[in-house]
Amino acid sequence: QVQLVESGGGLVQAGGPLRLSCAASGRTFSNYAMAWFRQVPGKEREFVAALRWNSGSTDYADSVKERFTISRDIAKSTLYLQMNSLKPEDTAVYYCACKMGSAFITVMTSYEYWGQGTQVTVSS
Repeated sequence: QVQLVESGGGLVQAGGPLRLSCAASGRTFSNYAMAWFRQVPGKEREFVAALRWNSGSTDYADSVKERFTISRDIAKSTLYLQMNSLKPEDTAVYYCACKMGSAFITVMTSYEYWGQGTQVTVSS
């Protein structure tokens, strides 16, 4: 059983950085993809960034390109999201997700496993 545990959320001022971590366990994650999604109350969960575990290739939502960086530590089975130049509109609960295969990595419904989420609040 795959388990995903996020950490690193918190309160940060606009313009500041924050790094999220997602510790994954229960599998060897070769041939998997992992991603970050976010959700605010009353809105659908939206794609933020994704990474193919084997190749390290990445995809980003347009709203976070050039500000956010997704990466992984293979030895630690940990996914990261480095967030820079944060804006109040980045405020959300951020979720880590994992799926088998490397197709449709930006599509929320293709993900099988989810973490519990971590709150990120950006003050203006």
